[in-house]
Amino acid sequence: MRYEDLSDFVRCYNPQNRHQRKATWDENNMPEGRWRNYSYEELTARDKTSLDIFWLKDKSLTDLDNLPEPDELAAEIIENLESGLARFREIVTALER
Repeated sequence: MRYEDLSDFVRCYNPQNRHQRKATWDENNMPEGRWRNYSYEELTARDKTSLDIFWLKDKSLTDLDNLPEPDELAAEIIENLESGLARFREIVTALER
């Protein structure tokens, strides 16, 4: 996972001012609007308060005939894990100073 994968979320999450957060989901643009907010009542009314976002479908997973080969997926996973570990090492080094 890369920053670009979450950039829409970060923009909607608006960490600088949580009172100005705006969801992108509504009845007129589903499933394209990916970011939705729920009230406490909506969450607790769901079966076992599941946070399963069944209304959101990843279009890249619907075309099963065009998935990357397993070795390509494995290599990408390894690359992402190694990148994450390197970043954590940088953080630990910075904290030790």
